Parts: sequence; C-alpha cells; structure tokens
Amino acid sequence: MLNITTNSIKDFLDPEQYKSFRIVERRGAGRALVRLIAAFFFLGVVLLFIPWTQNIRTNGSVTTLKPDQRPQTIHSVIAGRIEKWFVQEGDFVKKGDTILFISEIKDAYFDPNLLGRTQQQLTSKEMSVTSYMEKVKALDNQVDALVQTSKLKIQQAENKLKQAALKVQSDSNDFNAAKINFEIANEQLLRAEKLYEQGLKSLTDFENRRNKMQKANADLVSAKNKLLTSRNEIINAEVELLSIAAQYRDDIAKAESNKYTALSAMYDAEAVVTKLQNQFMNYSVRTGLYYITSPKDGYVTKAIQSGLGETIKEGEPIVRIMPSVYDLAIAIYVPPIDLPLLEKKQEVRIQFDGWPAIVFSGWPNTSVGTYSGYVYAIDNFISDNGKYRVLVSANPNEEAWPKDLGIGAGANGMILLQDVPIWYELWRLINGFPPDYYKSLSEAQSDKSKK
Repeated sequence: MLNITTNSIKDFLDPEQYKSFRIVERRGAGRALVRLIAAFFFLGVVLLFIPWTQNIRTNGSVTTLKPDQRPQTIHSVIAGRIEKWFVQEGDFVKKGDTILFISEIKDAYFDPNLLGRTQQQLTSKEMSVTSYMEKVKALDNQVDALVQTSKLKIQQAENKLKQAALKVQSDSNDFNAAKINFEIANEQLLRAEKLYEQGLKSLTDFENRRNKMQKANADLVSAKNKLLTSRNEIINAEVELLSIAAQYRDDIAKAESNKYTALSAMYDAEAVVTKLQNQFMNYSVRTGLYYITSPKDGYVTKAIQSGLGETIKEGEPIVRIMPSVYDLAIAIYVPPIDLPLLEKKQEVRIQFDGWPAIVFSGWPNTSVGTYSGYVYAIDNFISDNGKYRVLVSANPNEEAWPKDLGIGAGANGMILLQDVPIWYELWRLINGFPPDYYKSLSEAQSDKSKK
C-alpha cells in the first residue's frame, strides 16, 4: 500500500472497492487542510486587531451611598439600668419610637424631685439678682442726690465766702475812714492846744477837741477790730467750703463703694443663676435620655444588650438598626498602581454574588448578567488592606440593580478603561505593563479650556 517493498499487493486487489483507500489516495485532502490552517491563521490575525476594552478587575462588597443609611448601632449616652424593652429583634421601628427604658444608677440623680428643687434654687437666685439690681438703683439715686446736694452746699459756701470778702472790703473802708478821722481829730487837738496856750481858745473848746480825738481813736480801734473779724470770717468760709467738698466727696465715694459692692454681689448671683440654669437644662436633658429612641426608620437586627436589670455604661452599644431606606453602592478596592487610571463618573460593570452572569472582560457590551455603575468617590488615603477604596453608585440610565440585593453581599467590579487592539493587550500582559493612562473626553476638554 505504501510501496516500500517489492512484494506489492497492488495486483491482487482493487483499491476502488474500499472507501479507506479511496480517501487516502485522494490528493485533494491535503490541499483542504492547508486551506483550513490558512483560514484559521487569517482569522487569528483579524482577531488580533479587534478592539479590547482595558479594565481593572477587583472585588468588593455592597454598601450604602450615604453614611447615615448604613447599619447603625445605638448607644446609651448615660449610664443606667435596663428596666423595660419595647421592641424585639426583627421589629420595624420609626424615627423617635422608644426602644427601651433605663433607670438612674448614680446617687447624684436619685432625687425624684431633682428638677423641682433645682427650679426653686434658680428662682431664689433670680430674686436675689433682682434685689441687688434694686439696691444698685437706690445707690445710684443716692449718689445723684449727694452730687446735687454737694453742688448746692458748695455754691452756698462760695456765696458766704463772697459775702465775707465784701464785708472785709467794707470794713477795710470803714477802718480807713476811721483812721483818717483819727488823724484829723489829732491835728485839730494839737492846733486847739496851741491856741489854748496862746489864749485864743477856751478850756472848754480844748476839752471838746480832746474828747473828739478820743472818740476818733475809739472808732479807729473798733473799725480795726471789725476788719480783723471780717478777715477771720473769710478764713472760716474757706475752711467751710473745703470741709463741705471733702465731706460730700467722702459720702459720694462711700455710696459708690456700696454700689460697686452691690454690683459685685449681683454679678456673683447672676453667675450662680447661669450655673443653675445650665444645671437645670442638664437635668432636663438627662431625664429625656432615660428613654432610648430610634434615630430613623429601620429594622432592629440585633439586641446587643439583653435582659432586665443589667447596667450599661456611657457610650456602650445597646441595639443595632438597619435603615429601611437606603441607596445602594459598591465599595471596591484597587491597588495603588491603578489609582491614577481612575476618575469620577467612570463606568464600571458589576457582577453580584448570587446573580449568575457570563462575563467577557474585554467586551463588556456582550457580557450577560452584569450591571452598570459609575465611580462616585475615590479615597485619597490607603486602606488597611493596602489598597484604595472606590465607591461605585448605580447608573440611573441603565438597568436597575436587583431589588433583593442585601448590604454586605459580595460583588466583582470591572472598571472600564481605554479601548485597544487585542494584540496590544496581549503584548502589555506579557510584559507586565499596567493599563494605559488616559483622560476622558470631558476632562481633556476641561483642561484645554483652562489652558
């Protein structure tokens, strides 16, 4: 059959009778194989130029977009003892609904009439402040009265001083007149004595002149005495003026001192009032903290504290609540080398655990069972796992995410990057290069407008 021996069987059988011989002997089969190999090679070359979407594959979990929509743990602000539960695990509670009631365990707040007694103290101190204010007003009026009286008294003393000065001036004139009369009387006596010695005047005239001179002398002494008395009255008026000014100055200073003492006491009382008001408000707020309420609508998922009569400390967790209304998001983590490739509003394809999907990472449009999202926020600091957290939100223009999706469920994300040929992607993977860094069209236009 293979014609490798001299003992050929070609003459003993007919190859046309056997199908295998006919197929083997047919020379067209080799040409078909060559064509098939060439077709596959051409198809491979064409496939190398098909567009491939670069992407970053990463894992993550389902979370919420806003922090207040995530599972919350309710804590007790004050220490207390659990007295009564109003809910149980799985119950739906609205915002403000009472979850449990606790009682006081600190002896400083045991008094059941604590608020009433504090209010009485506050009222007493407020009345004390009012009394001090009235006292200050009375002292103000007293100071004003003393000031007005001192002005009048000083004016009276000044008038008296002026009167004494005028009297001194009048007495001084009288003294000068008496002095002149004495000198005239003395001259007349001397002339009368000469005339008497010459016999021209009688003894009676001489004695009359002597009598007038003595009277003039007496008037002079009396006028001098009045002048000295008037001068002494001036001194007394000046002393009285100074005494009045000093007396009223001391009285005014004493009244003002009493006023400032009352003001100081009033300010101290006001400080005590402010402190009592603060204390009263603290007691009022603390009383309201005995009832622990729900911060928002949600479901009670876990009671961390249980039983009755247990004591809890300040800030200790009591119960966990899952909000009933929330916006889903995906928290995924990317390595630092891929962080420069990310930007906000970047498209992401997501595969959720429990929802079957057929994923073609290079052709996201042909993937089945994946959902669309976009990059909502990017952390600027690295996480504990050595990667950067990226928050992905649902794309409102695409198919909605599954309604039964729960917070904490797993998810796989594909952050879509630039479209490149398959041969370039294979070359990049073989050389271990990262995906291409690029900017979106909107960002590039924004940078161009800035320049």
